[in-house]
Amino acid sequence: MASDRFHCPNSSSSSFILVGVPGLEAFHTWLGILFCSWYIVTLVGNGVVLLAIGLDNSLRSPMHCFLGMLAVIDLVMVTSTVPKMLSIFWLNSTETGYVACFVQMFLVHSTTAEESGVLLAMAFDRYVAICHPLKYETVLNRQTMVQIGLAILGRALLFMAPLTWMVTHLSYCRSCVVPHSYCEHVAVAKLACGDHRPSSLYSMAGSSLVVGMDMAFIAVSYGMIIKAAVEKKSCRKAFSTCGCHICVMLLYYIPGMVSIYIQAFDSSVAAWAQVLLADLYLTLPTMLNPIIYSMRTKQIRQAVLKVVFSRKVHA
Repeated sequence: MASDRFHCPNSSSSSFILVGVPGLEAFHTWLGILFCSWYIVTLVGNGVVLLAIGLDNSLRSPMHCFLGMLAVIDLVMVTSTVPKMLSIFWLNSTETGYVACFVQMFLVHSTTAEESGVLLAMAFDRYVAICHPLKYETVLNRQTMVQIGLAILGRALLFMAPLTWMVTHLSYCRSCVVPHSYCEHVAVAKLACGDHRPSSLYSMAGSSLVVGMDMAFIAVSYGMIIKAAVEKKSCRKAFSTCGCHICVMLLYYIPGMVSIYIQAFDSSVAAWAQVLLADLYLTLPTMLNPIIYSMRTKQIRQAVLKVVFSRKVHA
């Protein structure tokens, strides 16, 4: 087997071998076409949203700033994984450097934490806008927005720094073959000849804490929003603007939690299914987020159409 031909000393000159989707090697070409298509749509969709927000002065509200943050995070997330996946699927370029692997790991898992933080901030934005509309501009002023952005970034770094330290300080003296299409930390840590359980436990506890707290606060925010919508007719129209946010949250949290807990606890699930689910979790929401917001948010939709058609006229 390939895993018997490689030796991974704990040094920056060693490499890992990413196998792609184990068990579906015969379909790698078709998987590459699928993920490449999604990647192009993600780049174009999020790029156009960022361009629209940057060029349209009417899109300067806190919600649009959060949407811009979400687009940037989505672009970083997919760009850190999909190009390497495509090189595996199409070019059989399976080798990745030791440092490159852990940089990818850091980017993937930090951006997932950041995205959860942005979704929480967006829920808070909707709560203030609907339940306390007169205080909206006072509460979510420029200084508060900067503080929220730094808090989202800082929390992700604080979560990932210990995990990165633990995983990089393991001794990799077994196989170099990672049964995954990117450097997922559990798959990489299992290759260590030492005890990898502390890093796995930290990852599980940290992920559960971050996601659990965010989901709890989001649920409380929407509970108050629904209560306000029921009690005040004036809030019902504003509540309709929350639909796209709810869709994005469901699209992000449900596949993410299923993927995390399947990899941690359910070994009966086939390896190809675990890897494919993890790949879909990183790529599908990032592709659909700009589509959902463009379709359901009138201001974004109009700004995107304005950008697209103005470019055609100038061309």
